[in-house]
Amino acid sequence: MSRRGLLAGLLASAASPVLARAPSRSPLPPARPETNRFAALALDEPVRQAPLSSLSSVLQAANISGETALIAVDAQTGALIEEHRADLLVPPASTAKALTAMYALHMLGAEHRFITRVEARGGAIASGVLTGDLVLRGGGDPTLQTAHLAELADQLIARGLRRVEGRFLLDDGALPVLEQIDPTQPVAAGYNPAVGGLNLNFNRVYFGWETLNGRAALSMDARSGSEVPPVSVIGIEAVARDFPVYTYASRGGRETWTVAASALGGSGSRWLPVRHPTEYAGDVLRAMLRARGCELPEPRRASVPAGAILAEYRSATLPGVLREMLRYSTNITAECAGLSASLRRGGEVRSLAGSADRMNDWLAERYGAQGLALVDHSGLSDESRISARAMADYLVAARRENILPDLLREHPMRDASGAPMASHPVEVRAKTGTLNFVSALAGYAQPRGGREIVFAIVSADMARRRTIRDEDSERPPGARTWTARARNLQQTLIERWSALHG
Repeated sequence: MSRRGLLAGLLASAASPVLARAPSRSPLPPARPETNRFAALALDEPVRQAPLSSLSSVLQAANISGETALIAVDAQTGALIEEHRADLLVPPASTAKALTAMYALHMLGAEHRFITRVEARGGAIASGVLTGDLVLRGGGDPTLQTAHLAELADQLIARGLRRVEGRFLLDDGALPVLEQIDPTQPVAAGYNPAVGGLNLNFNRVYFGWETLNGRAALSMDARSGSEVPPVSVIGIEAVARDFPVYTYASRGGRETWTVAASALGGSGSRWLPVRHPTEYAGDVLRAMLRARGCELPEPRRASVPAGAILAEYRSATLPGVLREMLRYSTNITAECAGLSASLRRGGEVRSLAGSADRMNDWLAERYGAQGLALVDHSGLSDESRISARAMADYLVAARRENILPDLLREHPMRDASGAPMASHPVEVRAKTGTLNFVSALAGYAQPRGGREIVFAIVSADMARRRTIRDEDSERPPGARTWTARARNLQQTLIERWSALHG
């Protein structure tokens, strides 16, 4: 597709009423809460005016350990406004998703939709019975929810299906199946699930508990919208211990979790990552069909040729999927979009690193971006590297295509109490990036009455990150305060550059 065709498709998609309704069709599992950047600081001064001191004084006053790399340029001309260590290679964290968004749009096209189908092979439905095989075929959709599988189940019931004589097959061959995005993350991190051709609920399962009289009642389900189907292929039990809080194992195709009983006070819930998403999706569809009076055999994975389509679900168009990805920083969406783009570019793809290499090459070829070495599409791995200068060069080029700025979410500027300021003189559209002791922000700043600015800021204390103990991996001591200071610096710099460039 030509650039003009891509832009036309994107603009048409952005105006589509279907796309405008897309987020309401299936609520996202709760996004990871953003730490209030002022929560760990005693800040009661009024809104800061643009500083007149030197950049080195600003950085010193920020009191952030590790390294900070930054650059600001004129968005139209690329002329330098200010920089500091702009060629230092640092982890981009989730700002990498901005690169992935453009890669996916160019490779797949603005009209691309991920399609999930139920097919019949070797038979037809007669008197309520399918004499052949029933196939659930994934299309790599990272946004597929239980509510969407319910739509497929309803379509099958409407066609008269009540029993399957053949096999129930699950074809996940659209994408390679990877059990997790980054193996260094905490075992129970819901933002680090499996990735594959058949995904469900962002490959997370809902774990709930209620403790009465010292005994905990535990449950696992695949809730979405009004549907709350139980899950039979994933189990959990409470164990008398304090640490670790969670353990995971996979035995005989069944995923098994344990949780420390001492951690289950009262009632609560959380989303746990799914490592075998194909079996999870098949289990849920089978449960919903059985609840509707249709009997299926136990599902099994298989790669089979396409059959007659009985039911299908189509995702929102790609711009809508990517806009939600950038808003909620959904890792699985970035990885599925990136893998799909790499496969469309041509050749075999077996790993995230291999797919990211293909994206790195494309970014260098199209935008001349140097100084980047990404190992995934989401930025979850701290082994990815990019320079602030490379990110700024890319953002300037992407602005000329008039696509990315509209996909990025508005980044609120805040007052001293941490509240968003509706009347702040600078409007910012940007992507955040947060890992423990890594904080990044990259995007576009529009001062009122001034020229638009492209900027990239990354602070990283990799030495401190490497010392995090396993038991502290979810909430390392000092990380909250460090991140608050880094985010405070980001706003200070944006206000400074707006004054310098005004």
